[in-house]
Amino acid sequence: MKIGIVCYPTFGGSGVVATELGMALADKGHEVHFITYNQPVRLDFLSHHLHFHQVVIEEYPLFEYQPYELALSSKMVEVVEKHKLEVLHVHYAIPHAYAAFMAKQMLKEKGISVKVVTTLHGTDITLVGSHPTYKTAVEFSINNSDVVTAVSNDLKKTTNRLFNIKKDIQVIYNFIDTEKYDSAQQQKCNRIAIAKPNERILTHISNFRPVKRVEDVIKIFYEVQKEIPSKLLMIGEGPDRLKAENLVNKLKISDDVLFLGNSSEVTKVLCYTDIFLLPSQTESFGLAALEAMAAKTAVISTNTGGLPEVNIHGITGYLSDLGDVNDMAKNAISILKDDKILETFKENAREHTKRFSLENILPVYEDIYKSCYKTKVL
Repeated sequence: MKIGIVCYPTFGGSGVVATELGMALADKGHEVHFITYNQPVRLDFLSHHLHFHQVVIEEYPLFEYQPYELALSSKMVEVVEKHKLEVLHVHYAIPHAYAAFMAKQMLKEKGISVKVVTTLHGTDITLVGSHPTYKTAVEFSINNSDVVTAVSNDLKKTTNRLFNIKKDIQVIYNFIDTEKYDSAQQQKCNRIAIAKPNERILTHISNFRPVKRVEDVIKIFYEVQKEIPSKLLMIGEGPDRLKAENLVNKLKISDDVLFLGNSSEVTKVLCYTDIFLLPSQTESFGLAALEAMAAKTAVISTNTGGLPEVNIHGITGYLSDLGDVNDMAKNAISILKDDKILETFKENAREHTKRFSLENILPVYEDIYKSCYKTKVL
């Protein structure tokens, strides 16, 4: 099939999943066209099956805020018409689902039909979409999509609670390419470059936004390092990085905390890691936790949103109530203090990720695309 994928091209979970999905579809022979304002960070190659179309926004002094959704919908029309796309798969409701509806209407005027699949990822519903400023448009966009999917059962329930949704929402979990993590495990892991032989390594990866509660990450590590020699790797950039750095300095643990910025080498970073910390206010799925588990890393997280669907309490890691830093630190220590216990959690985490493997999830998306054209054959 000829499929257009619209996403944010950043390090966030929705953009990562959309990019990995597109590359996997291209590997299977589908023609995939990414439509966004920058080349997605995980899109490291282009081919005759894989294309990128940049949305260019003209700057006009008249506009205080440049109308990106207009430029995006116009680009969608252009790409669908030129390359004869059959499906537009839009990730993140704002503004992609709305722009896709506008594109679909414009194409209809030209006698061209295209189906729209909208995948809800979380904050587009829980934090932004439900705000009165956007709620009406988001609800309209979801109800006018041909197919709607959500990345967890929790997100599906939340969407139906916050909006008057008339479409059936299908749950399709996020996925990972487990083979990529298998090969990373087989490579030599140069732990000694990060920590001493007797030290454990804890890691946090996020966009450092308030919802990620990065100060809680620091507080958890502070308690852990009192009992177990450890290092903390902080991967990512965002508005709360400075708060985290200030807290590290205040607690006098700067020698043991490394802020490494954004990285496209997540698999290598996780190769070093013993425990992944994710004390988020909410996670509709928790892709970062899943990636950590694929790299044989135990997870300490909150029990909010879709995290209990990914991190199995007492098996792959532990779940705690939001803000309960002491409980999360206690759970981390209980895993880290014994090599055998740590190895058991690591093995369990790796085994659990097979449920979310690319080979299991990709056919589900292909079936979704087929369902848009029940009379057509792939």
